[in-house]
Amino acid sequence: MEKIGILEGREKQVYEKKGDSAAIDIKCETTSLSGSVSQRACVFCGSRVVLYPVADALHVVHGPIGCAAYTWDIRGAVSSGPELHRLSFSTDLKEMDVIYGGEKKLHQSLTELIAQYQPKAAFIYSTCIIGLIGDDIDAVCKKVSQETGIPVLPVHSEGFKGTKKDGYKAACDSLMKLVGTGSTEGIGKYSINILGEFNLAGEAWIIKKYYEEMGIEVVATMTGDGRVDDIRRSHGASLNIVQCSGSMVKLAKMMEEKYGIPYLRVSYFGIEDMSMALYDVAKHFSDNPAILDAAKKLVNREVSELYPRLQHFRQALEGKKAAIYVGGAFKAFSLIKALNSVGMSVVLAGSQTGNKDDYEGLKEMCEEGTVIVDDSNPVELSKFVLEKEADLLIGGVKERPIAYKLGIGFCDHNHERKIPLAGFVGMYNFIQEVYNSVMSPVWQFAPRKGGLS
Repeated sequence: MEKIGILEGREKQVYEKKGDSAAIDIKCETTSLSGSVSQRACVFCGSRVVLYPVADALHVVHGPIGCAAYTWDIRGAVSSGPELHRLSFSTDLKEMDVIYGGEKKLHQSLTELIAQYQPKAAFIYSTCIIGLIGDDIDAVCKKVSQETGIPVLPVHSEGFKGTKKDGYKAACDSLMKLVGTGSTEGIGKYSINILGEFNLAGEAWIIKKYYEEMGIEVVATMTGDGRVDDIRRSHGASLNIVQCSGSMVKLAKMMEEKYGIPYLRVSYFGIEDMSMALYDVAKHFSDNPAILDAAKKLVNREVSELYPRLQHFRQALEGKKAAIYVGGAFKAFSLIKALNSVGMSVVLAGSQTGNKDDYEGLKEMCEEGTVIVDDSNPVELSKFVLEKEADLLIGGVKERPIAYKLGIGFCDHNHERKIPLAGFVGMYNFIQEVYNSVMSPVWQFAPRKGGLS
């Protein structure tokens, strides 16, 4: 097969581990190369990923109708109560609105929607066209907030002005306007906020149950199954636990600076990292030994049940190769550990939003010959999957067609999935899905690794 090249200008964002001890030299945290059809999403995407799971808030996209298609039901964030976040609202700007401005239309839309749905708050997302025509959404939001008595929060998420990571920052800025506006009465000493957990397929409920079993109070989950009132009082918690570091570290740092709340970075994927997420919180509250004792009992119970069940899968998966391309590099760390636990190796590890420290960590974890890539594109991913003879690609909805066209297994580890992959039960679900995909008999009928049969 003809060798696939890497686009000029992309070379510095690709690194192959070759045994040297020098620091990894990889370019990251930059805008995508024009024409590369990057797998990375825009600023608006980043903002709505963080904010949309707030279930009792109104979410309005200010811009052309096309951007609103990037909202409704495209992720598995579920709610235990209100489902206002499942509805897609847009001001649907037309040509004349672009010429004369869309502020009046935004004001009218908000007034009608708030009257009809009675939300606890409203998030207003700027799209690319708003950045071009200069609508003052801050002024409109302030006016509507005064008229309706609820927080109406602008989200400056014009897609062209940066990357998905900039959308995370815009979302954190909006959330910070809510934090600290509610009463902290009744919040105990041993209390936490869970940040960067979006309740995909109910994962936040699993994690919350673990902490509550340890005797820890969860004040707010930001933003999975989120509630506006919980976010408003979240400054009363004693500790912030950050799961998706790329999206929520900024909010954790802002809360630490303003309210003195420390934070810990954790991961809920895999046996090792899930256990550490519980132990780290317990150790933070070291003045209460009962919390650590409860954590040890919980982990021992769950691992004792889970580990024997994974051995069946290990017999079949031993020696198989996986390629990983996910949003945040921190998630890739956990996936590598989880795959290694059943004897699989990782031949490609990439992310959309990683930084140099993340990639240095990946280098230390990965085996010789592993390719590490930042902000990849379909051609590159295909190249590495073929050259490294991967048996599985782990990614999101944009990566699924790549895997199937190459005739290899695929595992969805992004926002669209419908089964929980976090926690101890999530580890079983994940390995089971990997097994079902890699070992499926269908691949004997599919073009394999670019071949004809």
